Amino acid sequence: MQIDPHSHCLTEALLIPSPNADERPDPDDISMVVIHGISLPPGQFQTEGVTQLFTNTLNPNEHPYYAEIQHLKVSSHLFIRRDGELIQYVPFHRRAWHAGQSQWQGRQACNDFAIGIELEGTDTLPYDPRQYQRLNQVLALLKQTYPRLSDQSVVGHCDIAPGRKTDPGEAFDWSLLKS
Repeated sequence: MQIDPHSHCLTEALLIPSPNADERPDPDDISMVVIHGISLPPGQFQTEGVTQLFTNTLNPNEHPYYAEIQHLKVSSHLFIRRDGELIQYVPFHRRAWHAGQSQWQGRQACNDFAIGIELEGTDTLPYDPRQYQRLNQVLALLKQTYPRLSDQSVVGHCDIAPGRKTDPGEAFDWSLLKS
């Protein structure tokens, strides 16, 4: 696996472009990775809900929860399914809309300088070992490609939006991330 220098996308990821992205204020300032957890409908896996949400094609009649969130314009750089499959929605050099109102170590608007990685899961159900394996591969590659990234710059959504977000949740085992 590698990052294509022209597309800024992972060569092993299925690319499904999201319209919910724009240019970073400083494309050289990629200095954080935010780990998220998501499943749509909540608690259900292997659906197309996440892709539909990130591509603005969510059908509000498909599930009651979809009617509540269909107006959102959000995205992430990567989505790691339970089986380790990778889907990329936004190239790394662009700003994905994953963090919302956020701050870390005195810096506001984390989307400006962060890469967002969504794991298919919930706060309370254990993540699959294949997701940790794939996440570790991706993090190692990102740290090689973007020198401002370090082990200390990998955080949870809950860390940058405390009180507002809880993911990746108590079920995420931080000890399984490799240095």
